[in-house]
Amino acid sequence: MIEVFVAVALISFAFIFFILRRDSRGMKLPPGSLGLPIIGESLSFLKAQRDDRGSEWINERVALYGHVFKTSILGSPTAVIIGKEGNKFVFMDDEALDGNQPESSKKIFGKNSIFGLMGDRHKLVKGAMMSFLKPQNLQEYIGIMDDLVKTGLLAEMKEKDAIKIVPFMKDLMFNITCTLLFGLYDEHTKAALFEDFSEAMQASWSIPINFPGTIFWRGVKARSRIVERMAPIVRRRKEMLVAGTVRPKSDVISSMVALRDEKGESISDDEIMDNIISLVFASHDTTAILLSLMVWKLARDPKIHQKVLQEHMEILKERQTPEGKLTWREVQKMNYTWRVAQELMRLIPPVFGSFRKAIKDTSFGGYDIPKGWQVLWVCPPTHMDKDIFEDPDEFDPSRFQNPSKPIPPFAYIPFGAGVHMCIGNEFARVETLTIVHHMITNFEWSQLIPDEPITRQPMPYPSMGLPIKIKARNPSDFISDATRFS
Repeated sequence: MIEVFVAVALISFAFIFFILRRDSRGMKLPPGSLGLPIIGESLSFLKAQRDDRGSEWINERVALYGHVFKTSILGSPTAVIIGKEGNKFVFMDDEALDGNQPESSKKIFGKNSIFGLMGDRHKLVKGAMMSFLKPQNLQEYIGIMDDLVKTGLLAEMKEKDAIKIVPFMKDLMFNITCTLLFGLYDEHTKAALFEDFSEAMQASWSIPINFPGTIFWRGVKARSRIVERMAPIVRRRKEMLVAGTVRPKSDVISSMVALRDEKGESISDDEIMDNIISLVFASHDTTAILLSLMVWKLARDPKIHQKVLQEHMEILKERQTPEGKLTWREVQKMNYTWRVAQELMRLIPPVFGSFRKAIKDTSFGGYDIPKGWQVLWVCPPTHMDKDIFEDPDEFDPSRFQNPSKPIPPFAYIPFGAGVHMCIGNEFARVETLTIVHHMITNFEWSQLIPDEPITRQPMPYPSMGLPIKIKARNPSDFISDATRFS
């Protein structure tokens, strides 16, 4: 039976692949190769990602075919479009392109995810999420976030001389997201959800063959377990809203449950679940990546480390009560630290790229893009363009401080751009700065594996989990360092 199932699946995929090729005849398609039936060029693309060679994979094809080329990855023919104008087309053309994700991502995030919504529905769901993520509301969370970070750091690092940063940052970000945004406090539930979200995330960019043992199969199973755990929580929030024991603005789940469209109708349970899952991915995994890379960079670059340390020691020096909580005003002073983060995201973008889908026949750069094709945008081509960033291979945070050569629109895109800008970018900034502040003012660290490579699965992480040797700073260090930096 298994052999029959596999044979039928292969024949079905091959037929679809043939139809897609046939329907494209007579059109001026971009140059390139669709690769093998079913898998296309997915294997080489995913291997390049794992080896952190995604940019080379793109550049090799650009050298052969130019700035617009075709391929087939993750189950669909794909037009890859790079450059500023290409980015603008992908992010701004909502008439020809929608946010429909590859089959693997759609199965993990759900068909009602904000990543794929368009028009009024996108605005409705985005508005509900933004009510918790805009700067004026983040000011109310900074004290709670500060407590969560200090508690997490103390629990993980107390009386230890070494830890792995990647799993720690993932766990800490997940705890902050669940507590602040979703009002989840049960540690057993959060631990179980964390394991399932980690497995599901790995499947979001995978070959969509739902066969036992594959990454995609495991990810789909993990999503099912997430839904099973979250469904009773959503039902309970509905009951609490009716009883008046929670407010619609208490957390994101309550806000989504209370949400009404222009007809006064509530959104479906599937929409609520899909967007809870999407927001967890968007708000925790990318920030965990950035923080892991910040720790990695500060361990490898003493000069950058010293400048970041100086900025945070100055904040402690000016604070009237050194043991007090971090304030919104203090976070806004961490300008150099954030420029370091921006430069890291330029060189190693947490999101390599993403997909949209042609909802009608369209064209770009003199080539036709058939309805139903994916359109892939990627960060590295503009991030590493010497005509946009001087000496692009150099790590230079100052390029984000009043640059003499302003960065043009649609060139720096780690958070997307235009109406498709990531809604959680400010939340990520505040999380990153809060955690770096407590890390660098309380601990010194060094890499235990100095030549540890970066891998993407599908996000970029130090491949060994970034084990570091840590040492708590003495209270006297604060005084001597603050004096030395003054």
